Order: sequence, then structure tokens, then C-alpha cells
Amino acid sequence: MATVEKMPMLQEGYDKLSADLKRLKIERPLVVDAIEEARAHGDLSENAEYHAAKERQGQIEASLNDIEDKLSRAQIIDPKDLSGDKVVFGATVTLLDDDDKPVKYQIVGQTEADAKSGRISYNSPLGRALIGRKVEDEVEVTVPSGDRYYLVSKIEFI
Repeated sequence: MATVEKMPMLQEGYDKLSADLKRLKIERPLVVDAIEEARAHGDLSENAEYHAAKERQGQIEASLNDIEDKLSRAQIIDPKDLSGDKVVFGATVTLLDDDDKPVKYQIVGQTEADAKSGRISYNSPLGRALIGRKVEDEVEVTVPSGDRYYLVSKIEFI
């Protein structure tokens, strides 16, 4: 029997996905109405509104299926419940780069990642390199712009 892979995420990521699901479920009947209205205009072969509405319906259905799958596999992790001296999912890590400039990242789920706001996926190259590291560990990461080196200076669970 196949096992279902859990999808770790923070509560706010779960809440965002739930809100997206609710929004799409509200939009779904509106698109069906738009399809019916466009169908009433006659010839479907050259009916741009009909084709656009059918395409949007397909996008909504695909998104609904994807979000429902993610929510069903969600494993909500609260960083405040964690502790230890190793980098794990949910940890906030302060790194020193080559110039000893501090950079701070929180290790989050794939759907929550946003590097500009300091959130990186546990599946990203840097996220994978950080998992299991301790303070004072050196980390080497290969990114598209080349190899980067960091020193783990602080691990927090906030």
C-alpha cells in the first residue's frame, strides 16, 4: 500500500490555502454561469467569451484539486513548540555570508516560501543544506549564480 507523503506547513500557510480554496469554491458557480451565458450567444466555434470561461473553469478545477490535496496531506508545525540545537522545519536561522553580513531565513513549506520576505522552502538548495546544521556549522550551497558559503550564527524557534 502506498503511503501518503505529509506536507509540512505553518498554520498561516494552511490558513492561506484554506482561504484560496474558499475563494475558488465561490468563483466556480460564477464561471459556470458565464459559460451558460456565453453558450446562449449562439455559435460556440467563434465565441471568445465561451472559450475564456471554459479555460477559467479548467484552471479553477485544477487549482481546487491541487489545494484540496495539499490540505489533506498538511502537517501543521508550530515553531514555538520546537526546540533544540539543530535547524529543522520552522526554525529561523541567522547566517553570516562571506562578508559577515547577517541574513535571516525561516525554513517553511513549499507553498509558503518567499525569499524576499526571508522564508525559504525546506526543499530549496539552501533549505536542504541548512536542515540538521548547528550553530557555528559552515554551509556551502550551489545556486545558479555560483557557490555560496554561510556560517550558521543563530537558530531560533519563533
